[in-house]
Amino acid sequence: FFQVNHLQAYFLNQRQTTVDYTKINTIDQYWYWLENSFVSNVRAQQWYNEDIPQYLNGFLNDKSSRLIGWATMRQLRVKSELCSDRRLISICEDSYSFSSEETQLFQPGWTTNATTEEFSSSVIKAFNYSTSDELDTYTYVGEFETYRGGGYVYEFRGLLSDMKTNLSKLHQLDWIDEKTRAVFIQLTLYNPSVQLFTAGTLLAEFLPTGGIYTTARFEPINFYTFTSIQQLVLFKLRLKYFYQFWSLIQLGIIGCSVGSIGVYFWRFQEANRISQSFEQTNGYIYINLQLAVYVNDIVTFLLGYCCFFSMIKFVQLFRFNQRVSLFAETLKYCAKELISFPIMFAI
Repeated sequence: FFQVNHLQAYFLNQRQTTVDYTKINTIDQYWYWLENSFVSNVRAQQWYNEDIPQYLNGFLNDKSSRLIGWATMRQLRVKSELCSDRRLISICEDSYSFSSEETQLFQPGWTTNATTEEFSSSVIKAFNYSTSDELDTYTYVGEFETYRGGGYVYEFRGLLSDMKTNLSKLHQLDWIDEKTRAVFIQLTLYNPSVQLFTAGTLLAEFLPTGGIYTTARFEPINFYTFTSIQQLVLFKLRLKYFYQFWSLIQLGIIGCSVGSIGVYFWRFQEANRISQSFEQTNGYIYINLQLAVYVNDIVTFLLGYCCFFSMIKFVQLFRFNQRVSLFAETLKYCAKELISFPIMFAI
């Protein structure tokens, strides 16, 4: 909780109106936030007394969270198409969809013509499309659209001065323009003080109408809890057992429990993969925790459903009380009418 609150306050800057991420409405405001707030936060700078931050290579400017590899900024664009009615405007940029996504390779400035001007490798790469397999990213559900894992990627690598120069050059080249539909900033952090990994995703959705909708999500993950061994106990049940109302509740508990155990081992395997990558590279390569976050969410949902069914099952313990027993008989009488309730709850 405190880790998420800290990162939200640190990156969103809601107390400063000029660089408030949640109040961004235009492309210029987004560039201003990038160049004057975000990029300075991803590198540890001098202390308050102007001392050099020793032994903080790779840390954020908060001096408490370390970047795993580097932060990435990924853009998804749409193709330009001829409008059906070209009396007012000839070129139309529609909403984002899988079919309208732009995947062509470009030169800096979104042109296909070769240029004689020299650019850094990071700037050139930002105009080349990369697939989700190359980036190790996955489909993401935003507020307005569902976005693929590919895109045009800029990596926040190198010195702070180099990153500021690259961002300024991308701004001049209109890297974000009217064809942009989404910009993801993704970073993986590790806080050694609390031994927490955090997957951060800052999404800006650029609507065809010209507006910008920003969201931010920080998902803390503790891989140290994945080392215990789960035991699965199987029960032999007769068929008649499942004809009762309380048996349906028990089925929900068993189903969610078994599902949680299965997803738990999936999460355990993903944690081992990330740990091996971290050990082999000493944290100097970008590791995407998007899949780990998805798996962790599934476990949370299953445990939530398991608790829900367990609370209903707990009512059965009061059957020895006459009044509660009457309530149980009432539930039994209207069991057929209540069948639709768990279906609506699941939806």
